[in-house]
Amino acid sequence: MKSDRTTVAHLLRRAGFGATPAQLNYLTENKSYDEIVDDLVNPEKFDEIDMSFVERYYGGEAVAIHVGKWLYRMANTERPLEEKMSLFLHQIFPVAWGKSEHGPSIYREIDMFRRVGLTNFKNILIELSKDPAMLFWLDNNENHKDEINENYGRELLELFSMGVGNYTEDDIKNAARAFTGWTFKQPLSLYPYGHHEADFVFDENDHDYEEKTFLGHKGNFNGEDIIEIIVSEPATATFVSRHLYNFFIEDEVQVPSWETVDPKDPQLIELLSDTFLQYEGDMREVLKVLFNSESFKNAFDKPKVKSPTELVVGVIKQTGEFDNPTPGIHEFAVTSLNGSPFEGPLAIMGQRLMNPPTVEGWHTGFEWINSGTLSERIGFVEKQFSDPNKPGVKEIIDRVGSLDTDPDTLVDRCLDLLGGLNVKDETRASLVKYAKELQNMKDTSGIHHLIQMVTSTVDYQFA
Repeated sequence: MKSDRTTVAHLLRRAGFGATPAQLNYLTENKSYDEIVDDLVNPEKFDEIDMSFVERYYGGEAVAIHVGKWLYRMANTERPLEEKMSLFLHQIFPVAWGKSEHGPSIYREIDMFRRVGLTNFKNILIELSKDPAMLFWLDNNENHKDEINENYGRELLELFSMGVGNYTEDDIKNAARAFTGWTFKQPLSLYPYGHHEADFVFDENDHDYEEKTFLGHKGNFNGEDIIEIIVSEPATATFVSRHLYNFFIEDEVQVPSWETVDPKDPQLIELLSDTFLQYEGDMREVLKVLFNSESFKNAFDKPKVKSPTELVVGVIKQTGEFDNPTPGIHEFAVTSLNGSPFEGPLAIMGQRLMNPPTVEGWHTGFEWINSGTLSERIGFVEKQFSDPNKPGVKEIIDRVGSLDTDPDTLVDRCLDLLGGLNVKDETRASLVKYAKELQNMKDTSGIHHLIQMVTSTVDYQFA
């Protein structure tokens, strides 16, 4: 083997949405860990999914349909980090359909995240600042040279780049002034679905061309100038690095607490921040350092609760039920049942993609789990693995082998085939005990039941 199977499985869970047994076999036998990281951060090496083909099966303008298409891409892409970064940016730059009720703007924003997520942070912020969905979400279309609206300028500094304590109220006002005239052309046909897209417009007659002072700099700044200053600030490098740590390595406290609570791994945050500044916010370079760090490679035991999206996509990737376009994937989001609103598993677990609750996005980590959502999460996994004829489930059953095998070996095989799962010692002991009970019962479906038991553990809820 060219790379360690457990380490690669860990990488693919965190930088993607897990791996099938066949994928793990191919990668560990043919590529080194460094080569796999290089493939992840350079997704253009691999073909994109032909969405024109997929859309023949998933047609319609409802938000749930578009969420379903995104789930399909996440589960089947050969460019997993591209989709993972889209999810990351959707989390830290949240925009909700619930305010605009204009689907095309939201869908095009996700496409934008996919396109820019692995570029540099300056480019990401510029594209975000020109995005019609964000412009409307944070009212920059109401930001005029004679009457500024500070909403976008404030959140750009507080939640999107630097964090509280690294700027003043005057900096917010001057940032807002710099973004005056950044608006969008109102699309036609808002209802029933809003088929027409909105486009960014710079209204030069509504822009404040006067001198501005921002973070100690003076000049006739526009929005791009403001972003260039922001990206050069050490506070931005630290803030973005902590977001990446929280998303890829270990659950941190929520963002509002970052001003008073130190990061869990300050040495790695410093290394990532230095890389960010050295390479002017190049996300590929920062992520390469992150994935190659010993902190990441040894993060098996660090708590990282799967988001509802990560859980759903990881499961359907393993069960193989949507390896090809198959009706029903949108039902994981929100749909209607006999004309009445119906909450799909994602919503019940607390994550409505394309409709986050606030400008802070979703609260992550252990806040994903309470008594109600944990029951829903485990029930969802159990249901998806209940059919032994699903292609991915059948493949795992066949690869595990005979129930007569040594119980310790059986459990290890199941953990490996389910994506190289890392479980607590007491969990493993319980699984071995259950495997022995199945052997004593001579249950012909014993291997399937053992797989279901593994996926029903609380450990399976962690990345």
